[in-house]
Amino acid sequence: MASLKKRNGTYYAQYYIAGRQKRITLQTDNYQIAKAKLSEITSALIQGTESPLPTKTPTSQALSNYIHHMQAAKTPGSVQRDVRILRMVFGPICPEIPAYKFPQEHRQYISAAYFEQITTAQLTEYISANVRKFGLAPRTANRFREVLNRLFNWSMKQGGIKMPCDRNPVASVERYRQKASNIRFLTLNQISEQLDALEGFPQYQAMAAVYIYAGLRREEALWLQMEDIDLSAAKYGMLRIRAETVNGEYWQPKTAKNRAVPISSSLRAYLDNYCPRPSRGGWYFPSPRGLRYNPENFSSDYAHIQKKIGLKWTCLDFRHTFGSQLAMKGESLYKISTLMGNSPEICRTHYAALIPEALGDCVEFGYPKNIRQQQHSIG
Repeated sequence: MASLKKRNGTYYAQYYIAGRQKRITLQTDNYQIAKAKLSEITSALIQGTESPLPTKTPTSQALSNYIHHMQAAKTPGSVQRDVRILRMVFGPICPEIPAYKFPQEHRQYISAAYFEQITTAQLTEYISANVRKFGLAPRTANRFREVLNRLFNWSMKQGGIKMPCDRNPVASVERYRQKASNIRFLTLNQISEQLDALEGFPQYQAMAAVYIYAGLRREEALWLQMEDIDLSAAKYGMLRIRAETVNGEYWQPKTAKNRAVPISSSLRAYLDNYCPRPSRGGWYFPSPRGLRYNPENFSSDYAHIQKKIGLKWTCLDFRHTFGSQLAMKGESLYKISTLMGNSPEICRTHYAALIPEALGDCVEFGYPKNIRQQQHSIG
């Protein structure tokens, strides 16, 4: 059914499928190894399964196929984040991975003509080199590993790629040990200082108040439309974070779950003093041009204002302030996670250490010492 052929010192396997001749290289000049590989091919043909030998797929094609899959299955924001890492690893080798203007010293890519040639050693060295040279944080290094692992898993399970020995090379890349999460958040006095400093910037003051008192993610506030702020609901109103399609552009929250966040009395005071400018799309926090505020442009504009007023807090710090202040107030991590649109496990990682006082009563059981002594004397 299958036979060995030798050309220029390299062995090939020759066989027929549906009357058509197939010839694939066994990538060896050793007769015993070639004979063993031929036996695997013969066994696979008898069972009607695919050849056990590795495929030969151009790296650019493998990446294009995976990105097309992501574009169909994931949110645009998630695809953008993963593609950014892929272009840092592989460079702009296919149309789906745009060129990126890295400084010269960052232009270190994994180069392999064929996807199946990428090894564990290459991937390990690439990540560790970035850790050594650019101080890549353990969490970021593990993020690189996570994205690459998904790429190879999908390619092998659904992309028709067969790696050598049918092994995902990323599986053997060791994870970096991450330090305990160290979040930044504002105290009550710092909240007042931050919001007072933005007095001359009404929109940015209202936006900072929303991030601090409602715990929204950066893009969640930028996608708020006028109808998403319901000031007649609940006691002081409600912010509705939900999937939307505006001007043909679709957006949904990071976890793909809609939620509603009650407006507190503190936040309501800032919203009452804020008057949204007219915009195309009815945005609650429009860009200076009256359009939806691009996240990167907003971050740049806001950082410029923070520098001007002498403060350095970011949107992420404001979001952590919401979770941290609620945790110190004694609210349950389940409630906090629901309000923030996170899983309870993520909230536990960030905020559990802030509620030791709230757990104080949980460790008490049995009789107090004086009661035991009293009962003993009576007995």
